[in-house]
Amino acid sequence: MMRVKCVICDEIHKLDDENPEAKKIRNRPIHTYMCPECHDRISNRTNERKATGHFRLYRDPVKNNNW
Repeated sequence: MMRVKCVICDEIHKLDDENPEAKKIRNRPIHTYMCPECHDRISNRTNERKATGHFRLYRDPVKNNNW
């Protein structure tokens, strides 16, 4: 069992060693863990903000390069 800490709520969870997420964290430490509760809360709040119409997602414009 691998112990991981949520980056938002600082709760400690246990992941099975064979879990793909545990392997990702073990092999690339830059990846962080977010517990399912925090992930659901953030996705719900983001969807609420999108529904207001005032939400902008700033992305680089797609350049059509016909090389």
